Amino acid sequence: MKTRQVKKAVCIMSGGMDSTLAAYMMKSCGYEIIAVHFNYDQRTQKKELECFEAIAQKLDVKEKYVLDLDFFKQLGASALTDTSIDVPTGGVEEGVPVTYVPFRNGIFLSMAAAIAEKEGAELIAIGVVEEDSSGYPDCREAYITAMQNAINLGTKDETNITIEMPLVHLKKSEIVKEALKYDVPLELTWSCYKNEDAACGVCDSCRLRLNGFNVAGVKDPISYETEVD
Repeated sequence: MKTRQVKKAVCIMSGGMDSTLAAYMMKSCGYEIIAVHFNYDQRTQKKELECFEAIAQKLDVKEKYVLDLDFFKQLGASALTDTSIDVPTGGVEEGVPVTYVPFRNGIFLSMAAAIAEKEGAELIAIGVVEEDSSGYPDCREAYITAMQNAINLGTKDETNITIEMPLVHLKKSEIVKEALKYDVPLELTWSCYKNEDAACGVCDSCRLRLNGFNVAGVKDPISYETEVD
């Protein structure tokens, strides 16, 4: 009698709402989740790791990787990793914002690909959002598709990895509704770029999240210092 092969998905999980929803969607499709989290000396590293651990436990994850990438701090060039650069709080900026971390998703996907090949996973899931995001170039669908092609060219012939980006065309309000549908523990997720206690409510990420909940007609279960209309 043949043993049924387990389908595995490597899920890049920051502890945020988007990547958590992506992981829950993969689990609903019958995948065993391999959870991957990156510490890269970001301002809210401790809080994000705490959220990731709690979410992984809720998902009943059996295999997880927490990887330290301290070179991002040396690289700087982003308000998320360089404390000498202020996190903007005046509303969404035009163009690529100062919170963009150079090639972060490319590096994350490359490392996730190595894990996927080692673990025999057929899929990598990433919670990128192109339509209603902060203008990050590494969140674009065309870029993620190009990375998928590069990964499959650079791995063993028998390795065939698909990168799933199930939220890429959703707005934040639609993400909130989908998260409720999949029973995502939104109270365990974190989006704030600045704070690790109460979310600031005024950085780009908080504004996008709060607006998504407001448009969806749902109250955000996490606490904020300030809530801007």
